Amino acid sequence: METRAPYVLIGSFVLAAIIAVFGFVYWLNNTGGIGPRSNYHVQFQGPVPGLLVGAGVLFNGIRVGEVTQLGLAPDNPRFVNATISVAAATPVRTDTKVGLDFQGLTGVPVVTLEGGLIVAKSGEPLTLIAEAGAGQSMTQAARDALRRVDTVLEDNSGPLKDTIANLKTFSDGLARNTGKLDGILAGLEKMTGGGTPVQKVAYDLRTPQNLGPAGKTLAASLAIPEPTAVAMLQTQRMLFAPSGDNPGFAEFLWADSIPKLVQARLIDSFENYDIAHAPLRTSDLGQADYQLLIDIRRFRIATDGETRVEIGLSARIVDKTGKVVASRLVETSEKLDKVEPATAVAAFDAAFARIAKELIGWTVQAV
Repeated sequence: METRAPYVLIGSFVLAAIIAVFGFVYWLNNTGGIGPRSNYHVQFQGPVPGLLVGAGVLFNGIRVGEVTQLGLAPDNPRFVNATISVAAATPVRTDTKVGLDFQGLTGVPVVTLEGGLIVAKSGEPLTLIAEAGAGQSMTQAARDALRRVDTVLEDNSGPLKDTIANLKTFSDGLARNTGKLDGILAGLEKMTGGGTPVQKVAYDLRTPQNLGPAGKTLAASLAIPEPTAVAMLQTQRMLFAPSGDNPGFAEFLWADSIPKLVQARLIDSFENYDIAHAPLRTSDLGQADYQLLIDIRRFRIATDGETRVEIGLSARIVDKTGKVVASRLVETSEKLDKVEPATAVAAFDAAFARIAKELIGWTVQAV
């Protein structure tokens, strides 16, 4: 008996250790103890692939129990009934959401519980209804989605074929008109100020030199204010009548706006005629005895019929009291052989020389 006693003690110790390990595992599997538990019935309205008895139950992501029973619903073979056992302190409500989640790389299924506010009546058996499709895995969901896409494509195969044909026709049209599209894009880029900025070329109006001898000079002081003109003439661009696309003048600019340019060159013309009695600007100090008021009517290139340069002015001489002493219209034109900036400016120089000479002679006689 004495020789056999150590073996009995050793065997008892090993058996106790095994029981302790199994107890510890059981304790971990039941969320830290074998305290009070509550059972709930759960009904899944569809398949629950991979769900087994003993699978975990999570409430808001925390393990609170396990599945204790699984079976098919006797009244509807599509439904699955399950019984879950969770810690009694778990706040399960009648409106708690039930689902099935797949965890880890192997996709082990667990029952998930979430939220809920409505407390069940005392003594009333609580049955939780899982959401439709709760047991559907990601693979199944992808298959169903692809199946629906395939159905849509099959139902609309005719319109899709027509759409693809139209896209091919459109792309062929784009390929045939690549050059035109490049031109359109270049025009848009220029219009919006993109790309390399275009260098503008400024052209001045030449002051006439040979105005004849100053047989008669101005007997009183004269001022020439800035001429008036409609808004269209308040520009540095070359004007055309009728208006149209004139690409040769895209970079053309007068040295100043047309009214200011006419004012400056008229004063220069009077100075060339008689520098001793040259007219003033209204901004100069003092008040002149008379003012030569100019209204610009035309300052353009006319392309209807014979191409020509046209200048038309309305002139009035008024005294200090505002009384009109004299008035007249001064108009002229110059034939234009070639519509290009340099030729057009030369024609304007010739026409303006005649206008300036006529205005000087008339003003000297009137003042």
